[in-house]
Amino acid sequence: MTGGNESAEVIPLADKLLGSLPAGSLVSISFDRGFSSIENRQLLELCIPQVIMPKKGKLTAEDRERQKDKKWRKQANAHRAVESNIKAPEHHGLDRCPDKGEPSYHRYTGLGVLADNLHRIGNHLQEQERKARKKRKAAA
Repeated sequence: MTGGNESAEVIPLADKLLGSLPAGSLVSISFDRGFSSIENRQLLELCIPQVIMPKKGKLTAEDRERQKDKKWRKQANAHRAVESNIKAPEHHGLDRCPDKGEPSYHRYTGLGVLADNLHRIGNHLQEQERKARKKRKAAA
């Protein structure tokens, strides 16, 4: 969802989510600054307990206070981590697809996701090995 009026997409998206999930199961929702509008945030807060929607422009005292809240900060940081993960496949060749046709696109996308997953598994295995080495060194 890029370009255009992103704030106009918020309510239809939330409506679709609320309609497809069991009542009360959506406890938080987060958006980028581009989706921000006071009306959207107030409307969402009526049915979703935690709404993370950083305000565009200068913050009022009320906005600063709301964004200082520990829960709000934790959710905003989680949102940033998700955004980072969304961009990760681009580093594994998914920033463009040189193949033509839908089947080729799906194959190329699958291979990019596989590359990203292998990278994550490798990082996890390296971290386990570092911990094991540290443990052996401490025991010796």
